[in-house]
Amino acid sequence: MSIAFQTPYGTSFHGPAEVILTSPQAEQYQKQVRLIFTSPPFPLNRKKKYGNLNGQAYIDWLVSFAPLFKDLLMADGSIVIEMGNSWEPGRPIMSTLALRALLALQEHGQFHLCQQFIWHNSARLPSPAQWVNVERIRLKDAFTYLWWLSPTERPKADNRRVLKEYSDSMQKLLVSGRYNAGKRPSEHHIGQASFLNDNNGAIPSNVITLANTQASSDYLNYCRENGLQPHPARMPPELASFFIRFLTDQNDLVLDPFAGSNTTGSVAESLQRRWIAVEASNEYIAGSKGRFNLDPAISQSTS
Repeated sequence: MSIAFQTPYGTSFHGPAEVILTSPQAEQYQKQVRLIFTSPPFPLNRKKKYGNLNGQAYIDWLVSFAPLFKDLLMADGSIVIEMGNSWEPGRPIMSTLALRALLALQEHGQFHLCQQFIWHNSARLPSPAQWVNVERIRLKDAFTYLWWLSPTERPKADNRRVLKEYSDSMQKLLVSGRYNAGKRPSEHHIGQASFLNDNNGAIPSNVITLANTQASSDYLNYCRENGLQPHPARMPPELASFFIRFLTDQNDLVLDPFAGSNTTGSVAESLQRRWIAVEASNEYIAGSKGRFNLDPAISQSTS
């Protein structure tokens, strides 16, 4: 097992996830992981540098992780997996491959679907270009799904850790102490007391809007200074932060088996969670050191 580098809270491993997670050394992590938060390669039609399969090969590949994930997760642990949208080659219709792969993973792992989330990237460029920009027969694709799975129906979770700031109108309502309670046209009866409690914030919805437009960051600057290629499919740190805070406590263990530039690990470190990152590309690992202010000369070791 090749250890790329370590920090006070985590370890970055170099190698394919299917190799690292089946090695004898990985046994130390069995039933120790509270959250698997990851974005695996999408089943895209155009081959990407970071690697992606397609068709039944993609489904079989993703399903192979079901028993591995189950062995690693604590009884009340969670999996949050981002599944991007894809299209049929040369045709203006969407592919169901990602959904079929997700359902196969759920079935083979006997995981429960706790909730689905949507990440809306409000700054995403119009795509697919042929159908959206050229022929003008489709709308731009601006979101991806994140699926929350667990071995149990009641995984560890607390939405009080991800409350958002009250709206101006809600803050005024709390100050005034007056609310138009009573029966609504929907036949719901809303009591006044329930809407006048200050719970230190509002419960967020399962639609998360985050623009992914970062053009300058410590990570990108580090890659430029050291002549490294940044990972092309980076997620915003705020997305990882939301789920890590929602589903874990300090010192819990977070795993990203397809780490890329290791956004998950860096966010976990900042939130004082232990972390494990697995990445097959040595170049992406080299760039990820910039997220932890590490010397690029730090070499790999084998354990």
